[in-house]
Order: sequence, then structure tokens, then C-alpha cells
Amino acid sequence: MDMMKMMKKAKEMQAKMAEMQEQVAEMEATGVAGGDMVKVTISGKGLMKSLSIDPSMINADDAEILEDLIIAAHNDAKAKVEAAMQEKMQAMAGDLGLPAGMNLPF
Repeated sequence: MDMMKMMKKAKEMQAKMAEMQEQVAEMEATGVAGGDMVKVTISGKGLMKSLSIDPSMINADDAEILEDLIIAAHNDAKAKVEAAMQEKMQAMAGDLGLPAGMNLPF
């Protein structure tokens, strides 16, 4: 009887994981750097969707600073996506009755 419960839980988890992957793919996050002078929006899969640079930052002498700000904004957006994914996984684990702190996927 316990094996049937485990199989049912496994199927539920598989369906919830598929649903979560779809939600993550549709997710977007915007990272900022330089006091909002540089903004990068990425998808849940990490693809850059948009880049916004304040015109005052476009100066040939400051190219290296601008490059660093673009990287920082991208990394900020990526961290936001990863935090949202972790939050969804924890919620899913709770919905399935898994112990708190259990990392998904296993």
C-alpha cells in the first residue's frame, strides 16, 4: 500500500515539476547597476531579453565601466530569477508534504 502512495506522490511531483518549468520559462527579471543607469532583463532560462543604458553612460573613455555595469546588472537579474525558482521549489515541496529544507530536484 505504501508503494502505491509513493508512486502517486512521484507522479504528482513530476507534474508539478513540469508546471514549474513552464512558469520559470515565462518568468522575467530585471537587474540594475550603477544606480539604475544600466538595466538588463532576462528570461527564466537566462536569455537576455533587453538592455537599457542611460545615454550619459555612453562615452568611449568609460567603456570599461559600462561593460562592468552590464555584467553586474545581468548578474543581479540572474540572482533574482534563481531566488524566484528556489521559492517556487520550496512551495512545491510543501504542497507535496516533503520536509522543510528538502532541496528539489533531488
